[in-house]
Amino acid sequence: MRMFKTLPLALILLIAAPVAHAAGDAEVTELRDTMHNLIELLVQEGVLTRARADALIRRAQRRAAAAGGGTPAGGGGPGPAPVVRVPYVPEIVKDQIRKEVRSGLRKEVVHDVLVKARSERWGVPGALPDWIRRIRLYGDIRLREESDFFAADNAPNAILDFQKVNQSGGLSRTNQPFLNTTEDRQRLRLRLRLGLNALITDGLEAGVRIATGSFNNPVSTNQTLGNFNQPFRLVLDRAYLHYRGWGGRVQAWGGRLPDPWFHTDLVWDPDLNFDGVAATVRPLGPPGRAGTGVAFSPFLTLGGFSIQEVELSAHDKWLLAAQGGFDWALSDRLRLRFGAAYYDYENVQGVRNTLDSRLTDFTAPAFIQNGNSMCEISNDSTQSFRLFGLCADFKEANATASIDYAGFGPNHVTVTADYVRNLGLNRDAIQREFGQLVPKSDEGYQLIVAVGRPRIHRRHDWRLSAAYKRLEANAVLSSFTDSDFHLGGTNAVGWILRGSYGLATNTWLAVSWLSSRQIDGPPYGVDVLQVDLNARF
Repeated sequence: MRMFKTLPLALILLIAAPVAHAAGDAEVTELRDTMHNLIELLVQEGVLTRARADALIRRAQRRAAAAGGGTPAGGGGPGPAPVVRVPYVPEIVKDQIRKEVRSGLRKEVVHDVLVKARSERWGVPGALPDWIRRIRLYGDIRLREESDFFAADNAPNAILDFQKVNQSGGLSRTNQPFLNTTEDRQRLRLRLRLGLNALITDGLEAGVRIATGSFNNPVSTNQTLGNFNQPFRLVLDRAYLHYRGWGGRVQAWGGRLPDPWFHTDLVWDPDLNFDGVAATVRPLGPPGRAGTGVAFSPFLTLGGFSIQEVELSAHDKWLLAAQGGFDWALSDRLRLRFGAAYYDYENVQGVRNTLDSRLTDFTAPAFIQNGNSMCEISNDSTQSFRLFGLCADFKEANATASIDYAGFGPNHVTVTADYVRNLGLNRDAIQREFGQLVPKSDEGYQLIVAVGRPRIHRRHDWRLSAAYKRLEANAVLSSFTDSDFHLGGTNAVGWILRGSYGLATNTWLAVSWLSSRQIDGPPYGVDVLQVDLNARF
């Protein structure tokens, strides 16, 4: 221990001092044993080497023999009785030794205890069990007031609610088969999400999230208030494994996972999760800032996702997708991102039954929003309008580009452009199969300009954005696109204005105005006002 490093010289001198005063054989023996024990302790503490300690002992023995007029043990004949000299240690020296020993002990003990506590994770701040350190909890809550204002020239009872008709088992069985297009609506809504990420081993983690919402709507986790105070429903929103390796150059997901694409809400709703597997490769490494990391980071993402598993058919519904692109830091202030994707849906197009058969009923979508062209797939002997499926197939080619300028301190100016075209729309084949003529409606695009913080964190952070969107009826599968614009789905064009302001740390107010009208079909316009209070934790 360190305390002995301040005392060895005094102790060694005490051992080696000549004996000046006779004090009895028993006292001399006790004094000699005590000194020997002290030297052994110095050796054990690393203050003295073994060779040095043995040399000191031999030196002390020779001095004692010389002082007594005799010879060392094993020497010559008898001589006069040895004279024992006992050195006098003043009380002030004893007190000083006690203080040094006490101080050294205190420092050593505290140091040893802290080292042990850190290594075993107990008794000091941050000393938590290993399993707790490997789990990260997070969540957010949003309170929303939403008002839907319908245009005065909307035609009532003009647009079928195909989701409701299919769920009810036919047009004649549906209590209200048409979308509301005339009655303004005000709703209080809530969204709560709680999640955790658990590190399993180096590079591998598990992710789980629960959220409010319904079991049959994949693009919304909103819970509308006003259900006569019945409890809300929580659903398993995410459950996946995530692997990151090769210095972040390779990532892979499996399970119900967050979307891995670079996109806007033109194709994918922000709340949508995917069932399947996906992997991203960045051969040059993850993107960084210019001059400090990988300035140019190309990527390739591949994914295979199950849309619907069909028990009595080999024609399960799948999405096979690929996206390539890059993230390029042109300078410390300017960043460009680009992605080109191809989303190939398998077996989602409706197939008409043979007469009085129901074998292809499974080709009707399990969930659909407004907009896509729908064709009757039931073929009963009487005209039943029982079940509807998608008229078109969907093979979506999508290009997304974004340029971000950070030349105004923490505030950014971001311009994003998005374009999509459905290569699977074959109007002639649809007319031959279903006898129905659908409009040429296979394109969509969106332009977004945003100014302010990329993400609201603190009080007084702000962000403003404006977007123009046009999404034709069969440009994308309406099941998975934005659920807010035009109250969800496709076949709409219009503007989106948004503003956000930080009220406190991780607490902000957001206001959105979405104004849209229908492109093809009867007049249908709707303006949506959303006022959100958000908190993140």
